[in-house]
Amino acid sequence: MKLFIRDQPRALALATDTHVLILRHSPSNSALTLHKTASSTSVGESGTPRCIVEFSPWEAQDMSEYRSLSSLKVQGTLGLVTLERDVFLCVVNGSSHVATVRPGETVQRILSVEFHCLTRSDFDHLLNEQINPFPTDDLDAGGHDHGRNQEPLLEHPCMALKKLLSGGSFYYSADFDLTKRLQDRPPEGSTVAIDSLDAGFLWNTFMIQPLVEFRSRLSEREKEALDQSKILTSAIRGFASTVTVPASSSPARMRAAGFPSNMTLISRLSCRRAGTRFNARGIDDDGNVANFVETETIFCTDTICFSYVQIRGSVPMFWEQASGLPGQQKITITRSADATQPAFDKHFEHISKAYGDIFVVNLLSDEKSQEVQITRQYLYHIEHSLLNQNAKHLGDSSEHLHLKHFNYDFHAQTRGPNGYEAASGIRRWIEQSAVSFEHFLSEEAQEIVQRDGRKQSIVGQNVVLEQSDRTNLIQTIISQMAVEIFLRQQDERSPTSDFWARHGTLWADCGDALSKIYAGTGALKSSFTRSGKMSFAGALADVRKSAQRLYINNFEDKGRQNTIDMLLGRLIGQIPVHLYDPINDWVTAELAKRQSEYSSSEQISIFVGTFNLNGKTAGPEDDLSLWLCPDAVQSSPLADIVAIAFQEIVELDVQQIMSTDPHRRQVWEEAVRKTLNVNSRHRGSDEYVMLRGGQLVGASLAVYVKANVLPLVKNVEGAVKKTGMSGMAGNKGAVAIRMEYAETSICLVTAHLAAGFANYEERNQDYRTISAGLHFQRNRTIEDHDTIIWAGDFNYRIGMDNERARLLIKKGDLGQLYENDQLNLQMVHGKTFPFYTEKTPKFLPTYKYNLYTDEYDSSEKARIPAWCDRIVTKGDNLRQMHYDTATLRFSDHRPVYGYFQCTINVSDRNTKDKISAELYAKRRADIGNRSATQGDESDVESLIGYESIEPGLPPASSDKRKWWLDNGMPARSTVKPPAENGYVPNPARPSNPFSPATEPDWVKVEKPSAPPSRTASRASNISQTSRAGGEAIPARKLAPSPGTSGLSNEEMAPPPRPPRPATFNNDDGKVHMKQTLRKPAPPPKPSKPALLRSETGESTASSVGSSRAPPPAPEPRRVLSKAPTMPGTGDAQPSRVASGASFVSARSQQPPQPPPSRTLKKAVPDSTPSLPSRRDTSGLMDQGGDGGDMKGWEPLKPL
Repeated sequence: MKLFIRDQPRALALATDTHVLILRHSPSNSALTLHKTASSTSVGESGTPRCIVEFSPWEAQDMSEYRSLSSLKVQGTLGLVTLERDVFLCVVNGSSHVATVRPGETVQRILSVEFHCLTRSDFDHLLNEQINPFPTDDLDAGGHDHGRNQEPLLEHPCMALKKLLSGGSFYYSADFDLTKRLQDRPPEGSTVAIDSLDAGFLWNTFMIQPLVEFRSRLSEREKEALDQSKILTSAIRGFASTVTVPASSSPARMRAAGFPSNMTLISRLSCRRAGTRFNARGIDDDGNVANFVETETIFCTDTICFSYVQIRGSVPMFWEQASGLPGQQKITITRSADATQPAFDKHFEHISKAYGDIFVVNLLSDEKSQEVQITRQYLYHIEHSLLNQNAKHLGDSSEHLHLKHFNYDFHAQTRGPNGYEAASGIRRWIEQSAVSFEHFLSEEAQEIVQRDGRKQSIVGQNVVLEQSDRTNLIQTIISQMAVEIFLRQQDERSPTSDFWARHGTLWADCGDALSKIYAGTGALKSSFTRSGKMSFAGALADVRKSAQRLYINNFEDKGRQNTIDMLLGRLIGQIPVHLYDPINDWVTAELAKRQSEYSSSEQISIFVGTFNLNGKTAGPEDDLSLWLCPDAVQSSPLADIVAIAFQEIVELDVQQIMSTDPHRRQVWEEAVRKTLNVNSRHRGSDEYVMLRGGQLVGASLAVYVKANVLPLVKNVEGAVKKTGMSGMAGNKGAVAIRMEYAETSICLVTAHLAAGFANYEERNQDYRTISAGLHFQRNRTIEDHDTIIWAGDFNYRIGMDNERARLLIKKGDLGQLYENDQLNLQMVHGKTFPFYTEKTPKFLPTYKYNLYTDEYDSSEKARIPAWCDRIVTKGDNLRQMHYDTATLRFSDHRPVYGYFQCTINVSDRNTKDKISAELYAKRRADIGNRSATQGDESDVESLIGYESIEPGLPPASSDKRKWWLDNGMPARSTVKPPAENGYVPNPARPSNPFSPATEPDWVKVEKPSAPPSRTASRASNISQTSRAGGEAIPARKLAPSPGTSGLSNEEMAPPPRPPRPATFNNDDGKVHMKQTLRKPAPPPKPSKPALLRSETGESTASSVGSSRAPPPAPEPRRVLSKAPTMPGTGDAQPSRVASGASFVSARSQQPPQPPPSRTLKKAVPDSTPSLPSRRDTSGLMDQGGDGGDMKGWEPLKPL
C-alpha cells in the first residue's frame, strides 16, 4: 500500500495493487472558521469540514498527476481529524509484529504514524520530524513539546497526536477483529468488517467513523473490496504479546504432536472513560469506569485453543483524588449513595450482558480511612444492585446471585515476612468460585460436536479488580489458577516451571504497559510478577518509579489528557469530517427513489409452533396434524416457512446438560417433516425441506421451507445463548435461526426462560441477556432484522390466587386473566420485549395440565394455570391471522401455533444493476472530470449538491445556488400590504418569519409633505425682492430686477459663514463667487454662480491661479432681469491685477460676505478677510433682455 499526493487541486490517495481511495478537501465550507482566541486543538462550532471521497479500481483512475509521497509503504489509515481549519489524514507507516494468536491471526504494534494535510501544503516539510521515543515527556498543558531539542519555527499541529500514537501503546490487526475476544470472532471470517468493531475498545472511532459511514453507502461488492484492501485500520490501546512455549514445556503434551505452543496475552483498554491517573477516576453517568481493561489469556497448540478473560477497572462510584505530594492525595466521594446507584447499576448491567455473572475482588485497604469509606459504599451498592434483587425475594444467597463480592486487603496480607509471596493466599478464598469460572475452548478433534455452526462458546463468571499496581499481581495469580483448572479438566499434566516463567513474563510486561498508559511509569511490584520474588534492585526500581509518577502526575498529566481527548474527539467544538462521494452517494440516493422500478412486494405466510414436551418420550407417533395443520388455517395458503420450537425435548438432568443427546431432536424433526408433507401433498403443493435445526439441551428449533422458495432464501445462520444457572448451563436459554428471504431479513427465536411464579424479574433479565448476547456472524444481533418472531416457554404466570384463576377459567373470563398476566404487564411497562406485540390469546391457559386430560394441575403443588407458551413478534411487515392451541395431551403443556402474513421485498437484481449502471454513467457524464480525482475547487459545491430536508421542499440554498432562482426564474414576491397606501413592512419584526413576535407585520407610515422645488424657491425669493423696492440683495441666485427694493438686515442675516473666493470682471464690474473645493478627489459637483454687489459701488477681489481646470459650465438659465447697480455710483469698475497676487479690500469699499447654501446675507463692511488670488475669468452669463448688463460674463468650468 502506498500514499500518493496531487498538488493542484490538492488530493491524497491510498492505493493498493487493485484499488485506490482518493480524498479531496472541499473548500466551500466557509462557515468553518476559527476564532483567534480559540484553543489550538479545537475547531469552530459553526461548520462541518467536508471532503470528497472516491473508491474505485486502480485502472479506472488517471493517476498521472499524482506523485508518491514517500518510498516507504503504509499499513493503512486510522482516519481523519480536524485541527483548527485543516483536515489531516492519519496513516500508519511503521509497525512491528508482536503476537500471533492463531495461524493467520497476527497483531502489529504501531511505531510510527504520519498526518498529511488535505487542505494545504504548509506542513509537508515537517512530516519527517523525528519523534521523541518517550512521548509523554516535555508536554505542556496544551499538549505541545517544550523539550531540550530546538523546536522548528512551525510545529506540526498534530505533533502531540503523533507522539501519542507512536508511543508503542497502540495495536492493530489486518487479519481479524482485535477489539473482540476469541469466542466472539467467527472462525470463518476472512476480512475485518470495520462497521462491526466494538466501539468500547476502538480508540480511533472518532477518526475512522467518517470512513465507516462512507463504507456503509457503498454496494456490497465495493464494501467487500474495501475490506479486503485493508486500507481502513482499527486500533486498540493496551498490550499484546506472544511467547513461544517449546513442546517440552507445553502443558498440553498429551495431545501435542511435537510442535511448539503459543501463549498470548491481549489487554484492551476501554476508551469510553479514558484518561490519566488523576484526571479520570471512578464512574460516569453512563456506567463507564476509568482504567477499564479486558485482559485475555490465550493458549494455543496445534489441536486446541484456550481463552480466559478477566476485567479490571476503577471503583464504580463517583469519586475524585487530587494530585500532590504523598499524603496530600485526598480522596473525595462527590455523589451520595442514592444518586450513585443508577450509574452503578448501568455499569454492572453492561458487564453482565458482555461477560455473564460477576465475581468482584476488591483490593482496597481495610485500614486507611478514605479507602474504608469507599469500600463501605461499594458494598452498599452491591447489596442494592438490580442484579441481586431477585435473589433477595427468593431468600437465596448463592444460586441466584449474579454479582458476588470478596474483599482482600492486599497491603495487610503482604506486610509480613513473606512479602508479596503472601498474595498467593488469595487462592484459598476464591478457589471455590474459580471452579465455576468458565473459559472458551475450540478443538479440531473429530469427537467434538459442532453445534449450530459454532464451537463451544462459554461466557462465565469473571473477575473485576479495583485499584492499580496490586491488580496486576492478583490477576496473574487468578490467570494461573484458571490455566491449572483447565488442564486438570483436560487430563493434562501440571505445567513446568519454564511455562510459568513465560506466563509471569507476559503478565509483568502487560502490567508495565498498562501502568505507563495510566500512571506514566511502569508498574510497581513488576519484578516480583516477573520472577516470583522481590529483589533489592526491584525495590529501588519501585522507588524510582514512584518519584517519576509524582512529577508526571503533577506536571504532565494535563497535557496528556488533552491529547487523549483530542484523539477521541471530545474537545469542545471538535467535529468529525463529513465525507461525500459525488458518484456513489448520488447513485444510492437515486436508487432508493426508483426502488419501485426494480423492487416489488410479495405476501408470504409463516407458520410458527411451540410445544413444551416435558421431557416425555411419547408423542412423535401421535397425530401432530391437530397442531401443525389445524383446521383454522386450512382455508389459507400453505405456509412458505414453518418454524417449530420445542422445550424440554429431553429431560433436564445433569447428564443431558453436560452432554446432550441429539437423537430425540432428530426424531421430532422427522415426525414434523412427515406431517407437513402429508398435508402439502393433500393440498397439491410442493413438499417441505428442512432448512436448518438447532438445539441447546432441551430447547430445539427447526425451520422448514417449501422447495419452490429455496432459491429466494440465503445467508442462513444459527446461534445459541445460555441463561440457566447464571449463564453456565443450557437448561435455560435460546436457540435462534436467521435467514434472508429475498431482500427481507427474518429471525426466528425459541426461548425457555427462568421458571417460578415470582421470578418474573429473572425472566426479564433472561430476555435482555439473550437479546443482547446472542450474536450471529458479523456481529448481527436479534434486533438487526426486519422481521422477528419469538416462540417458546417464557414461563410468565398469572398474578392471582389459584381459586380465583380457575373460577375465571370456568366462567370464560379470559380478559380479566390477561389483565393480570405477568408478560402482558411487563411488556406494558417496557421491562421486557420492548416494541414487541402479541395477539391477545383467546384460548385457555396452556399450563399446567394433568397428563392425558383437560384438567389443570390437581397435585399437591396445585400450580396456578398460566399462559406459559407464547408467541411475540416485531416488524411492521407482519400481520398475525391466527393464534390458538391444539389438544395434544401427552404433556403438561398444550402446543401453541401462530399463522402470519408477511410482506417481503423482492428485487430484480439484473434490473437494479442495469439502473445502477445507467445512473452511474449519467452522474459521471454530469460531473465530467469534477470528482475527487479531477476538477478544481470551484466545482466542489456542484459536486456535493444539496438535498431537501422534507419532501416537497426545495433543496437548501448556498452562496452559489439559490433555489428561488432555479431554472432562470426571477425572484418575485406575492406578498401585498393590507392597504394600497401608507403601509410598509414592520422593521421591528424579527428577521425570521417563524419566530413568535407581538409586532404586527405591517405598519402605517404617513408620507411627509414634499419640500418646495428649487425653481419655486428661486421664484419666491425674486418676487419678494421685487416687492421690497429694488434694494440689492447679495445671493447665489441670479441678480434681481433693478426696480426691486432690498430686505432689511434683521430679516435676511443668517449665522456667519466662511467667505468664498470671488472673481472680478474688469469689463462689467461684476463680482462672481467661486466654488470652494473641500476634497481634492473625486471632483466635486459645480455650484451655481452667485453675484455680489457692493453698497458703495467699489469692490476689490482677489484672483488665485489654479492648475486645475475650471468646473464645467452650468446649464444656461432664463434671464429674469438686469443686474442692479449700486445706489448713487452706477456700475462698479473693478481693477485687474496679475494672477497669483493678493488683494486687500479697502475699508470704504468692502465686498460682501459669501452667502450660505440656503440663505442670503448682506455684506458687512468691516469684516472682510483677505481673499486668495484667482485667475482671470470672463462673464458668466448675460442678464436682462438684451444682455447688456451681463455682457462679457463666462460660465465657470469644473476644476
